[in-house]
Amino acid sequence: MHDIWNPWHGCVKCSEGCDHCYMYFLDRIRDQDGSHIYKTKTGFRKPIQKDRQGRYKIQSGETLRVCMTSDFFLEEADRWRDEAWDMMRQRKDVVFFLLTKRPQRVRECLPFDWGGGWENVFFNVTCENQRRADERIPVLLELPFKHKGIMCAPFIGPVSMRKYLESGQIERVKCGGENYGGARPCYFDWVKSLHRECMDFNVTFCFIETGTVFVKDGRTYRMPDKRVQSEMAYKSGMNFQGKPMEFALYDDWGYPIPKEHRHKPQFRERCDTCGRQMVCNGCSNCGNCEKKKRW
Repeated sequence: MHDIWNPWHGCVKCSEGCDHCYMYFLDRIRDQDGSHIYKTKTGFRKPIQKDRQGRYKIQSGETLRVCMTSDFFLEEADRWRDEAWDMMRQRKDVVFFLLTKRPQRVRECLPFDWGGGWENVFFNVTCENQRRADERIPVLLELPFKHKGIMCAPFIGPVSMRKYLESGQIERVKCGGENYGGARPCYFDWVKSLHRECMDFNVTFCFIETGTVFVKDGRTYRMPDKRVQSEMAYKSGMNFQGKPMEFALYDDWGYPIPKEHRHKPQFRERCDTCGRQMVCNGCSNCGNCEKKKRW
């Protein structure tokens, strides 16, 4: 996917949300070991890669989700992180979405010139259940970031975060069910409860997918197809656009980039019913869809 940057791959499981990790599952079916941690070769420098015309492949205003097959604050990645920070510092025109289950390590891993935070970094913690929400969100609130969010995925237990939303620091909450081998059920009642809390505080809420096992009105649905999961999440009507997030992005000369000069997502017809659309970079126009049609 064009909106993902994996500077390193592999991870160490650290909580119950990791029990059926999708990365471990996908590595296993490829006959690989998900606990093997390594710096990626072709993907490490993705934010600063250029095309033949000398233009950045990642456009100004795009969002890159960082370390989706690892954890940016993983201890084993300490030796590579400064290089990653350097690229984020260089690309002040791109938003970097950081997600971690290790917020307790964050402060010691910040770059020397961090100050009160960089405008182009959107920091999120994973809260798969109430225990982890109460453990990680208080740490999140104490950390120096300009933009903060929460990811309830895999959503394996009810979560109330009303007392944390009251702080006014949380800009967006995403949630989604678990997938692949051993997927645990996601209950629609949990989603509705979290949706109500976010609406009460005008915080954007995005229900991205149901997960493989989804329970609604006492009935269990099994949906292995992720596209169907996203469609069902969209049709649930749970997505809510709260107070808009404003990222101050700058060009190489330090001048602000106005919104009209930033990347504008392009969506295809099938995207209109996808639960991820409100948090997606849009279509990369890679041509793969047309190839599949010809097949």
